[in-house]
Formats: sequence, structure tokens, C-alpha cells
Amino acid sequence: MSLRLGDIAPDFTAATSQGEINLYDYLGNGWGLFSHPADYTPVCTTELGRTALLKNEFDRRNVKVLALSVDPVEKHRGWIGDINATQGVSVDFPIIADENREVANAYGMIHPNASETFTVRSLFIIGPDKKIKLTLTYPASTGRNFQEVLRVIDSLQLTANYSVSTPADWKQGDDVIVVPAISTEDAIKKFPKGVNVIKPYLRYTPQPDKD
Repeated sequence: MSLRLGDIAPDFTAATSQGEINLYDYLGNGWGLFSHPADYTPVCTTELGRTALLKNEFDRRNVKVLALSVDPVEKHRGWIGDINATQGVSVDFPIIADENREVANAYGMIHPNASETFTVRSLFIIGPDKKIKLTLTYPASTGRNFQEVLRVIDSLQLTANYSVSTPADWKQGDDVIVVPAISTEDAIKKFPKGVNVIKPYLRYTPQPDKD
């Protein structure tokens, strides 16, 4: 059964390209980006290369990266060498060896109707409370947009700490939306940068964590 937003991310202990890890121990009190590639496939090679290239961006957001494939550890290590060589990076995050597909099945990563022989590429963002905050699933033919991944992490972290939502196409520094649960009167007190009331239910305020 597929995981839904707000569900607790299933914990597991598994062999990886960097030794055995436990998911919850690995994440600690941070956020997690949990991705599902396949070894020696072209699109996934570019995706893990891009993930490695964005290491500083993930670190800055306190996000721990973890990938998974149904191939064995030794195959992972050979593929990592290819990723590093072709993408000009150094992959330093673990790739799970899920040969029995236990983790893939627990996270609903196998979609038989999409392909009997290839796995779809799922991505999960896990919060510090170990709950699923976001899921993205792409077909094998389409590479992921990692600027969108960073954008949604920024939105999730911002909205977890302030009583706001982010509008369509929001990016860092843009105005945000005051959540409906807060009255306009209270919003004016809560957000000293100002509240722009478009409709009683649609009120904007400058991003609260920006100077």
C-alpha cells in the first residue's frame, strides 16, 4: 500500500554502499530526502550526479540524502564510480542495496502497471518527526527537476515554522500567504512587515524569515 502524506516513514536497517545504516539513526533530528534510482541507467546516473552536485544546498537545509536500488552493494560501488566520472562529482551519500525489494515495497516504489521490469523513480521528503511530508513519482523516461525539489523543501521548512502557506510558483524571498486559521486582526499583529488583504481568505505577507 502506498504511503500517504502525514504517514510515519517506515523505519528499516539495510546494507548500503557505505555500510549498514538504520533510517531513523541516519536522519537524526534532520530532514530526509529519500530517492529511488536504478543502477547503470542513464537518467538515474544524471539524477544522482545532480544530487551530489547540490550537496551544499542539502547540507544548508539540514537534509540527509539517501538513495535506494534493488541491486547489490558491489554493483552500487561500481556505478558510483561511473557517476563520479561522467558527472564530475563525488557521490558521498549511501545507496541502499534492496535486493529483496523489502524497502521498495514498504514505500510503494514498485508500480507494476507502469512497467513489469523497471522501477519507477519515487522521491520522499521526510520531516524531523519521521512523517512523510512530500512524495514525487516520475516515470523512467523523465528526469527529476532538482530546483523544484529544493523549492519544496524550502516551502516545507518555512511553513513548518510559521503560520503561512506558499502560493503557486513561490520561491525564496517571495511573499507568502497567511493561513486561514489566523484572523486578519491577529495576522496584522503576528506579521509586523504588513498584511496585504486581497480577499478575506487571501492575505499576503512578506516572507517572515527574511530581513
